[in-house]
Amino acid sequence: MPGRNHLIDLARISSMLIVVVFHSLLWQVLLVDGQVQVVPWAPGPVLWAISWVGTIIPVFFVAAGYANAVVVDTWRAGGQPYASFLTRRGSRLLGPMTLFLALCTVVASAAAWAGRAAQASALSRQFAQLLWFAVVYELLLAAAPLAVWLHDRFGAWVMLPMLAGVVAVDAAVRVTGDLGLQWLNLALAWPLAHQWGIAYHRGWFRGWSVRWLLILVAGAAALIAVLVFGLGYPPAAVAWADVLVANLLPPTLAIVVLGFAQTCLLGLAERAGVAARLGERAAGVVRLANSLLLTAYLWHIPAIVVSAGLLVGLSLLWPWAAPILMNALLLVALVLVVVAATVPWIARVELRLIPRLGPGVPARGLAETGYALFAAGTWASWQFGSVLHPSDPLGVLAVGMFAAGALVLRRATTRTTPTAPSPS
Repeated sequence: MPGRNHLIDLARISSMLIVVVFHSLLWQVLLVDGQVQVVPWAPGPVLWAISWVGTIIPVFFVAAGYANAVVVDTWRAGGQPYASFLTRRGSRLLGPMTLFLALCTVVASAAAWAGRAAQASALSRQFAQLLWFAVVYELLLAAAPLAVWLHDRFGAWVMLPMLAGVVAVDAAVRVTGDLGLQWLNLALAWPLAHQWGIAYHRGWFRGWSVRWLLILVAGAAALIAVLVFGLGYPPAAVAWADVLVANLLPPTLAIVVLGFAQTCLLGLAERAGVAARLGERAAGVVRLANSLLLTAYLWHIPAIVVSAGLLVGLSLLWPWAAPILMNALLLVALVLVVVAATVPWIARVELRLIPRLGPGVPARGLAETGYALFAAGTWASWQFGSVLHPSDPLGVLAVGMFAAGALVLRRATTRTTPTAPSPS
């Protein structure tokens, strides 16, 4: 069991590492005739093909399903109400999300009140696009007890409607030409991957024979090839300047198939004993890194901006060194160093913002209301940004909704009744 948990943690860490590297390479920062230029990267067909191997974001949601199954089993054994589950799990998100959105709101609002309201609102909305991940994660967390119960009650039958929904959305996109419909798959593809994680915890994938796992991986690869070359799906797993519409965000059937193959590979890795014999020190590092993943995700974009700005500044100061300083691989390395150096310190601040659990159970309805507002506020911030200025009422609404949810959830977490109510 510890080896399996370490394998799941390593899968999540690998997913986040690839996200940081990909976002570092998404834009090229160039110095042309002494002028700084930022242009989107167009890597070409070789990187398109490699993206199908390197894109392991689906594994993160598989790992989340596995972790949630562990937590739900423990919560069930304690016999506590759903509100206790929300406060124990949801309150851990309050620190990272509150600190991040508070700083974003302060910076954007200050720019707006300084006379740059339109630009502040536009940049705030653009920067907040990374919150799609937090929205999906928060909703999957809230639905975890139901998802685990559905798997235990119905098994694979729970997954079939989600898979059919992904197919239906993809078909509708291709028939109507409306790419906006593809976003519906956020509510289908990632819950399906989450369900695979629950199934993995219950013995799926890791309990299958090596022969069948290899057959399934090969079949998934063949199906992706059919989707790309036969049915016109985008040629890369992710989006670049030369692949404006990709498969990852919003997800398509191709990325779902990729996620299934990766879950099979996870089962193969466990069968091979990967991570089964980690030393205590290595296991401690893995646990620590896993606990910092949300912080790393939220702050890696500022780390990219700071790192790129530093390299640009040094290139302008020492033009002779610009060919080295402006190398994309140097940027990636610097971003990873900045993330590794700063995230633990940011996490210390976040930890102080996480409320301490009360000794009993939350008041009826308080945790549910707080978490609902908290998730809705995160979604609104993703859609509308977070600017407190009269010219941006939707931004004000987003900030207010998030703040209200955070305060109510905090109160539900800390102000509890001393004992659980007696069952009726």
